[in-house]
Amino acid sequence: PTPGLLQVVKQCVRIPVFVMIRPRGGDFLYSDREVEVMKADIRLAKLHGADGLVFGALTEDGRIDTELCTALLAVCRPLPVTFHRAFDMVHDPVVALETLISLGFERVLTSGCDSSALEGLSLIKRLAEQVRGPLVTMRFFPPGGGITERNLQRILEGSTASEFHCSARSARDSGMKFRNPNVAMGASFSAPEYSIKVADVAKVRTLNAIAKNIL
Repeated sequence: PTPGLLQVVKQCVRIPVFVMIRPRGGDFLYSDREVEVMKADIRLAKLHGADGLVFGALTEDGRIDTELCTALLAVCRPLPVTFHRAFDMVHDPVVALETLISLGFERVLTSGCDSSALEGLSLIKRLAEQVRGPLVTMRFFPPGGGITERNLQRILEGSTASEFHCSARSARDSGMKFRNPNVAMGASFSAPEYSIKVADVAKVRTLNAIAKNIL
């Protein structure tokens, strides 16, 4: 998020806010300049009230980039740090998790190295048992995937994870009256120009209620 978004969010909520540090889309193999950006973003996030940070970095052979992670962790401290779904792109998740534990990461976001948390459930359970602590499960948002009201109970019960992460979003039609059908401001595979994704309060409440009955 931008510093402005973080400031406004912090004014509106009373729950901890963790900021993701990711300078671009694509893979998690970063250049020296991108590392400079990540360090600057971490400092800005801390300055504007972040309660924790979220990032991930890999080597070209699919292992945790311990050197870079150590350097970024030093900038993050004393705030808690989560390793994001770069974890799902590692060569060996069991070894990778041990590395993250030794480095001092407190959470891992993962879909179990599969296309969704439901399909990666068996690995998530193994990892949760391995870490013997809070393992956050998450899923990015392709059509038909992800953690929803329909599968959250099964995922929590089947994985023994103590926390979860999901989008809980719905589409809202744009308020624009005039619409130019010939121009799109994003890539061809992005969301429709006049449809906006927003956090759905009803979904958040439902998911929260399901989790409270299980955890």
